[in-house]
Amino acid sequence: MALSVKIESFEGPLDLLLHLIDVNKFNIFDIPIVEITEQYMEYLNTMEKKDLNVMSEFLVMAATLLEIKAKMLLPAEVNEDGEEVDPREELVQKLLEYKMYKYMSYELRDRLLVSARALYKPSTIPKEVAEYEEPVDLEVLVGNLTLSKLHTIFQSLMRRQTEKIDPIRSKFGKIEQEEVSLDEKMDAIRAYADENHTFRFSALLQGQKGKFQMVVTFLAILELMKTGELLVRQEHLFDDMLITSQR
Repeated sequence: MALSVKIESFEGPLDLLLHLIDVNKFNIFDIPIVEITEQYMEYLNTMEKKDLNVMSEFLVMAATLLEIKAKMLLPAEVNEDGEEVDPREELVQKLLEYKMYKYMSYELRDRLLVSARALYKPSTIPKEVAEYEEPVDLEVLVGNLTLSKLHTIFQSLMRRQTEKIDPIRSKFGKIEQEEVSLDEKMDAIRAYADENHTFRFSALLQGQKGKFQMVVTFLAILELMKTGELLVRQEHLFDDMLITSQR
């Protein structure tokens, strides 16, 4: 079937093949190799034969199409799995890859055009407004908790920690851990809150070694409550505290 092709420049033989496939509305996975080869050769005859490097690429593809056409006339080859080998398979893969990269280039070009029309300006928000922080209402933050309730919960947790101590092993010598500052403990709690968001006070104390660590942890919780970074709730008296990150 003859095809009237408007003479235009193509970026390469794959670009020309895609054009012919689109114009004829061929299925790229089932290319009629005879028709596509005839149309490709017809276009090749109309090209200006000035640039030998460009022409050589198109001639190599023409030879590939003729080879595939010849193989299609022969009995089908069979692979190790007993399946017929399609001589067009490698060409189809190259066309699909080329088509993908071609459309990606179009997308990048469109984004470049859109970004070229965008204008940006530096922020004009006054420093005082940008640095403003809404005051924290400690009464709303703490809710029905009181220092007395917090002290009772802390004492309960301390008793549980004491009950876990082995009366024999506790008399063994031990290496004291390096003291942890309040700031370091607050940073550790912030990191824990970022990962867990809502957690119980008892879960935070898991893995704490020694009363000093527990005391510093408790003081760090109070400091983070004061700054509004943590919200502490207690459902019933003497219950474990439920802590929620406000960051």
